Amino acid sequence: LIAEALYPYKKDLIIATKGGLVRPGLTEGQWPIIGDPAYLGQAVRMSIRRLKVERIDLWQLHRVDPKVPEADQFGFIKDMIDQGFIRHAGLSQVTVAQIKEAQKYFPVATVQNMYNLVNRADEDVLDYCEENNIGFIPWFPLASGDLAKSGGVVDTIAKAKGATPSQIALAWMLKRSPVMLPIPGTSRVVHLEENVAGANVVLSDE
Repeated sequence: LIAEALYPYKKDLIIATKGGLVRPGLTEGQWPIIGDPAYLGQAVRMSIRRLKVERIDLWQLHRVDPKVPEADQFGFIKDMIDQGFIRHAGLSQVTVAQIKEAQKYFPVATVQNMYNLVNRADEDVLDYCEENNIGFIPWFPLASGDLAKSGGVVDTIAKAKGATPSQIALAWMLKRSPVMLPIPGTSRVVHLEENVAGANVVLSDE
């Protein structure tokens, strides 16, 4: 779909994709992890073909497969970089220890973990990314739970700013760290425009 919509690409466009999960049509939410280098290599090559690019600017490992030695998975990524199939590489849903291990093989450019106003379990990962200039890509960034309910702190701030709760959630993330790159999902242009406008909301330190 990206190639269909945007190819030929503008020179300053960076396209990121991932590999390592499969969707076999099982129960919704069940995405088996496959970290076998042979499969990952196929995923990289298929992404290159589908995206119509010569190399992938940013390729991220969907998950570290516990059934496959980390050395095999991280070594595969190093090989893909060395061979020119991938320019930058990142990880998804990892610990600080896993990032440090991966850094023995290749420069970790990004980390994509779940993080939002109500789920900050990976503060240590975000802090490590900030200390090491690694882009932090929070997935499910718009979750704000009870904070966004009428009278909640997010709702109150949103009304004061003339913004939506989603815009406040995004503005809070961007305020939280200079390495933050939220990726709110949407299927409607109006929501895309609303989310982008969240970057213009200015929040105080408080």
